[in-house]
Amino acid sequence: MGWLDRTHAEADINSHNAGVRFISDPRVTNDIELHDTEIVDEDTPLRHDEVELPCFREVEFAAGDGRTQVVENGGYTMRFPLSKLAKRGVSPEFAACATASGSSMEPTIADGSPIAIDKGTRHIIDGKIYALDHGGMLRIKRLYKLPLGRVRLVSDNSDEYPEETHSLMGPDAPKIIGRVFWWEVFD
Repeated sequence: MGWLDRTHAEADINSHNAGVRFISDPRVTNDIELHDTEIVDEDTPLRHDEVELPCFREVEFAAGDGRTQVVENGGYTMRFPLSKLAKRGVSPEFAACATASGSSMEPTIADGSPIAIDKGTRHIIDGKIYALDHGGMLRIKRLYKLPLGRVRLVSDNSDEYPEETHSLMGPDAPKIIGRVFWWEVFD
């Protein structure tokens, strides 16, 4: 039977810890800081620490043949803290938002989750999540570089959405909009 398997008197514990100095950091607390909820609407002015980011969406071509294209959603924006952009090294002029659609990236990114995209980061970092314009569809996938200008698209929900391989060249190639650097999921 080991020392941890027995009950001990305070003196026994103190003798076991002889020579051990426990240091507590007064800067570290277990207190939770709660903030007041602030409800804002489109008429509420931006605070000095916020920026409004444009949002992407899929729209049907004017011809009405069922094809879509990815465009910035004119006039629709999302407020975003400058501190979150700075923490990720994203310039506000290269940031945009979108809404994830579908279950291909679950459980990481749920259907309907807002996402933020760094349009300034289009080079592939293996395993990172990117927003793509693929034939007019707004797609969110993990990307992996392959030889000969090809890329592997991977969904987190691989049971329902198998891996895909595409060339990055040609008219049917997926176009990288940017790296997804933030998302929000509600449970």
